[in-house]
Amino acid sequence: MSEPRVLIADDDVIARRFLESAVRQSGYEVTVVSGGDEAWRVLSSRDVPTIAVLDWMMPGLTGLELCEKVRAANLPVPPYLIVLTSRGETGDIVEALRAGADDHITKPFEIAELRARLAVGVRIVTLQQQLTERVQSLEEALAHVQQLQGLIPICAWCRLVRSDGNYWVQVETYLEKRSGLQFTHAICPPCRIKASESIGRVTGTET
Repeated sequence: MSEPRVLIADDDVIARRFLESAVRQSGYEVTVVSGGDEAWRVLSSRDVPTIAVLDWMMPGLTGLELCEKVRAANLPVPPYLIVLTSRGETGDIVEALRAGADDHITKPFEIAELRARLAVGVRIVTLQQQLTERVQSLEEALAHVQQLQGLIPICAWCRLVRSDGNYWVQVETYLEKRSGLQFTHAICPPCRIKASESIGRVTGTET
């Protein structure tokens, strides 16, 4: 995962500067905008931030409308959305969460609280990224398995396998082409014993 980046969207100049300073001092890369429409341009870009701190009320799209749009976009790894609001009633918090927010911070707040919530967001997004990568790996593995499904035509005498072009190839070649597997060669103990006995019979040194 790339370096965590935080989007701050707040139309209040003082609040915006305070947030930017606190987040930068916490070691995050920061993008700052003053309205909801600008925030959406960032959130809908290819370089989606790790976390978005969104003021509830601001020009253009509100924080809750942004949350709804992000969830509707169905991103593979969506940003962690924190709604910033002076509303502290239970009903307001429920409304924010229903809109798609992952967390909320009630104004005024302590820097320590902000940093703790940012850390939680980074952990969750990191886990989502890891899960997405594992799902992709499993899908790729399943695709390889599906390529190998069905009967494999193999010669009963020489053990060569018939390929798609009706050519007879070694099993290793057949599997490498369809699964990406790579093979190394060695001699197993039973075959090593048999080979040694055969050489002994030919050379007359068999014990």
